[in-house]
Amino acid sequence: MKGGQLPSWNDILMEIQKESTVRPDALDFVRRKYLKKLHEATGRNVIAYYSGWLQKPGFASASIDDDDKNGFMNAICGLDRSKGLDLILHTPGGDTAATESIVNYLRKMFGDDIRAIIPLLSMSGGTMMACACKEIIMGKQSSIGPIDPQYNGVSTHGVIEEFEKAIKDAKTSPETIPIWQVIIAKYHPTFIGDCEKAIQWSSDMVQSWLETGMFKDCSNKTT
Repeated sequence: MKGGQLPSWNDILMEIQKESTVRPDALDFVRRKYLKKLHEATGRNVIAYYSGWLQKPGFASASIDDDDKNGFMNAICGLDRSKGLDLILHTPGGDTAATESIVNYLRKMFGDDIRAIIPLLSMSGGTMMACACKEIIMGKQSSIGPIDPQYNGVSTHGVIEEFEKAIKDAKTSPETIPIWQVIIAKYHPTFIGDCEKAIQWSSDMVQSWLETGMFKDCSNKTT
């Protein structure tokens, strides 16, 4: 930081390139340097949870999954949990059950003393994780949401919207029925119901986290 200003991405890249001339772990060295600066500024534990999903679109391991909890367990081991946690998020989201499991684990470790820091993007399951924290810290360039649970890698909201459009078109334009039959045939018989359940599950989960976390001191939590 210079004069209270955060370095730009180009500044970071130049610093990594400079360090790479004297050390093989330049990227990790610079990353740890700035995480340490944040810890020194706040006095809180810091964990960066991010993936290269913008550089590798569609890369399966960029999404939230059950293996990620092992990473959190390794990162938290030995920390002074009384200092709380600042969680840096940069994720496209992922599996709803894995998101729930990770949040439950973090809350068992730090209670409600968790803050989400979103430098750029935290989507879907990442938004859910942020909503489970007591506070969300964002910049002018940061974005979250919407909550869009995935089912077998497919957007559940997208499926429901497509199905509802098929019903509407079939009523108003019967000539489109053969086209929609081909599209809807790709879903197995219980898929629509499973998607509806996934959406309800995610909504109930986030509402519960907000009521017991960010809004726990609010007199009216249901509006």
